[in-house]
This record gives sequence, C-alpha cells and structure tokens, in this order.
Amino acid sequence: MTYNPNVHHRRSIRLKGYDYSKAGAYFITICCKDMKCRFGKVENEEMIFNEFGSIANDEWLKLPERFPNFELDVFQIMPNHMHGIIVLNETPVGVGFTPTQNMQDKRKNVLNENMSALENGAGVNLARTVNPTVGDIVGAYKSLVANACLDIYKSKNKIMGKLWQRDYYEHIIRKEQSYQRISDYIINNPAKWDADKFFDR
Repeated sequence: MTYNPNVHHRRSIRLKGYDYSKAGAYFITICCKDMKCRFGKVENEEMIFNEFGSIANDEWLKLPERFPNFELDVFQIMPNHMHGIIVLNETPVGVGFTPTQNMQDKRKNVLNENMSALENGAGVNLARTVNPTVGDIVGAYKSLVANACLDIYKSKNKIMGKLWQRDYYEHIIRKEQSYQRISDYIINNPAKWDADKFFDR
C-alpha cells in the first residue's frame, strides 16, 4: 500500500499545550489492535477474564506501586479494550527535580531507570523522580501487559502479533457531574456490552 496523506497522516488527539502531568482526573480508553477480543468474554452481564485479562487487570492494580502520584479509581477490563480513570496527585515537596529545557528526555530517562529498578526488585530513586504524565503511565501499562502476554504466547510456541492499538483515548474530567457519569459508564460497561461501540460483532 502506498502512502496516502489523507489516510495515513496521524493527528495528535492530545489537547495542545496541556500539561498531562498535572494533578487531576483523566478518563482513558485503551483498545486492542483491530478490536480483537483478547481478555475474555462477557457472560450474564459480567466480565469473565481469561489469563490475558487477568494480566491486564493485575497490572493496572499495580500501577500505584510504580508511579507515586497515581491513585487507583474506577476501571474495567473489557474483552477488547479497557476503560479507567487515572487520578494524578501533586508530588510531595522535595521530591523530584526542577524541569529544564530537556525535560522530555530527562523524563524518559528517569522513568526508564525507575521502571527498570522496580522490575528488578529495587526501589525508586526519589531524588531522580519526575512527575509522570498520563501518557507515561498508559505507555508503561501497555508495555507491561504486552510483555507478560507475549511470554505466554512464546511458552506455547504461538505468535501474538500486536496487542494494543498505537494510541489511546483520553478526556480530562473537570466537573463532579462528568466524573459521576463516566464512573457509572465504566462500572456498567459489562452490562451494556451488547450495545457498546466496541462490541465485537
């Protein structure tokens, strides 16, 4: 297939100029590649995890251990996507360092160092901590789930292919009413699976 700028041009869906490391609540949706049902199925209006769904669920629950400013809120793993509310808190005074012009590179390096330390059983170096963005957290989550699922595929001599779509959907939650509506939607997602736009027909 040849390059078609009208089809292949990728436009960022992030809000231009917004600081996604800022304290607040964010509604995110992460979809499986080609909307393939990887994580289980919905039966009697309840989500039933397979082994990959359990991984997706457990890795989300572990995120507060990896990111000190991340707080668990409502989330739901579905057969071919997941919804969650990411709550970011202010980093305590004295933790982290002052951003510079190379903040993006420093953020990437520090997050990689801290992720590596955690995966090797070591603690996070708080003196080298920066405020993770929503994108940092989503990226780490997608990578952790994909790698764990890939290990299972490899152990069965099977090819997994890409687990996730390239990007994710995000909405900044600014009002209590919006939070309640989104929370209800996430909680009730399995019960409304047949009518969900992500339902695999």
